[in-house]
Parts: sequence; structure tokens; C-alpha cells
Amino acid sequence: MKIVVVAVLIAIVAALLAALVFLYRDAGRGKRVVWMLTVRVALSVSLIGFLLFSYWMGWIGAGGVR
Repeated sequence: MKIVVVAVLIAIVAALLAALVFLYRDAGRGKRVVWMLTVRVALSVSLIGFLLFSYWMGWIGAGGVR
């Protein structure tokens, strides 16, 4: 459980850094920045959904992973 959350957080940061690199390389003219930011938002929403589902299933609680 913890590994999944950490892996998704790392993927979110990587997508954000990739968007920054594409912003500088394309000088704001390409669509790669928008695509990477879309990926980042999708990963963030998926992580929140996964955490809510895990809480609902009882896999995690107020004190952390059981």
C-alpha cells in the first residue's frame, strides 16, 4: 500500500518536471506541456480515488495502514 502511494507521488512529480522541461524546450508553442499537466492531474485524481477507496474498504484508517 505504501509503495503504491509513494510510486504514484513520484510519478506526479516526474510528470510535473517533464512539463517544466517541455515548457522551456518548446517555448510554450507545443502541446506536450498540456499533455504532461493532464497526466499529472489524472494521476492526482487517481491517487485520491485510490485512497478514498482504500479507506472505504478498511485497508487504511485514521492511524495509517493496517
